[in-house]
Parts: sequence; structure tokens; C-alpha cells
Amino acid sequence: MPIRIIKNPVKKSELLEIARDVFGDFVKVVVDLEQKIMAVGGELHADEEVLLMEKENSDRQNTWGINIYPEKSKDEWIEFDSMVNLKPALGNRSRDVENPVIREKIKSIIQELVID
Repeated sequence: MPIRIIKNPVKKSELLEIARDVFGDFVKVVVDLEQKIMAVGGELHADEEVLLMEKENSDRQNTWGINIYPEKSKDEWIEFDSMVNLKPALGNRSRDVENPVIREKIKSIIQELVID
């Protein structure tokens, strides 16, 4: 399945279909905090990040990788874990999104772009 760039709301059920096609119960996502868009459906967060940079002129400092588990509750469905989150120059020294402000921005964008 090709990577999709999401600019307008998609249904949670669409993410579930993408998840089933690729990993089963989750979908990899890269969110651009500045443009409030996301790429979904890649096997690697890095591929999604590159597509956002090439097609949407995203800046690496604004892109963050997460996993979404569409069948979990919205309190539990985001996992902040990706190699693209290793950004020592920005103070993020792990695969996790360490900054709580960035985490909240990601949650807000996901809430806007994924509807029931």
C-alpha cells in the first residue's frame, strides 16, 4: 500500500484498514506539526518523513513519528516511538517524544485529522 499524505480528516476505520494491510493492529504515522498534516501507511517512519519533506516541503524539525492503534481507546491509541524522533540538536535524545508540549501538539493534530 502506498504512503498517503493526510491533509483532511479521515475516518478511524480507514486507519484500521491501513493497519490491517501493513502491520495488523497499528499504523505508522509521521506528523508535521507546522503544517498540521500527516503521512500514513509506510513500513518505515523514515519513508513517511522523506515523502513529507519531498512532496510537502516539511522541515525535519517539525516531523515526529508515532504509531496509532486504531482499535484502542483514544486515551491509549498513540505510541510515541520512532527512530525519526532521535533529534539531539532539538534536545530529543530517544525514540520517544520527550517534550510534553510537542506530545500535546501531536495529539491535537491527530484529533483533528482522525474522526470516528
